[in-house]
Amino acid sequence: MKKRAEIIASGLVQGVGFRYYVSRHAQSLGLTGFVKNLFTGEVQTIVEGEVALIEELFLKIKIGPSHASVNNCKIIWHELKNEFNSFEVRF
Repeated sequence: MKKRAEIIASGLVQGVGFRYYVSRHAQSLGLTGFVKNLFTGEVQTIVEGEVALIEELFLKIKIGPSHASVNNCKIIWHELKNEFNSFEVRF
């Protein structure tokens, strides 16, 4: 079953290659959407695809790249919108 999810990661998640880490993993899983930094210091990921694959990405985000330190990570599920054709890093 396909769904859409919003994932918010907080902690030391900006300036450590976090968005590119998320993008690489999302693309390798065949997911679509985007990842971007928020003014709050958090990183937001909007992703669409199979629930199991999104959950796999969520586990990767909770770990983060080697220089990151993820303190909190939450996922909010939404209905699929089929809004994206690829996965990208947004600025």
